[in-house]
Amino acid sequence: MSDDQPTRVPARTRRPSPCGGRRPSRADLARFATDDPDAIDDVLPAPCISLRLLVVGINPGLWTAAVNAPFARPGNRFWPSLFRAGLTDDLVDASAGLSDEDEQQLLRRGIGLTNLVGRATVRADELSRDELRGGGRRLVDRLPELQPRAVAIAGITAFRAAFGRPKAKLGRQDPASVPNWPASVSLWVVPQPSGLNAHENIDSLAARWREVWSDCGPVDAS
Repeated sequence: MSDDQPTRVPARTRRPSPCGGRRPSRADLARFATDDPDAIDDVLPAPCISLRLLVVGINPGLWTAAVNAPFARPGNRFWPSLFRAGLTDDLVDASAGLSDEDEQQLLRRGIGLTNLVGRATVRADELSRDELRGGGRRLVDRLPELQPRAVAIAGITAFRAAFGRPKAKLGRQDPASVPNWPASVSLWVVPQPSGLNAHENIDSLAARWREVWSDCGPVDAS
């Protein structure tokens, strides 16, 4: 191995894209409107490797489930805003699946991705309040294992429902406001990056990510 070759971070196993490396067709999308509670795999390092930042989406869209890649639908501003904010070295195109190289650039930075709810839907507002509350409890239960320095939940409406905080606002939250949330883990809520969110653009989302990232501390020495 050459000295300038990046160190590979051991990752949890992820299934290949069900669409085999191509973008899904309309017929493909229809197949993923099911009750499967695990429609997409997380992007996480192997156990015992902690995270700087855990990004938590609401739930997979059908396109995302069809290619088993987070925030994969074209037009979603998640990846462009992360790149604009400097959280990734390259602009990720997950529309046909997440490449090994893109997964590694996230893990080397200490960034992991998961969802509150694993069931895929056309729109997040199809989820029930009980599903969101259950997702909130599961997230809290996973924190001792994942050990992130910070968690950023993408979607204020879902955050309010999942954690029973109807008056919560975007930005940094008080960890003590969520039962059993570890005091050592910073908690943030950032805007939904979907193109349906007319209140945000790539620049405004990038500014949010820079604020969150500044709270995550330096990269651990290898």
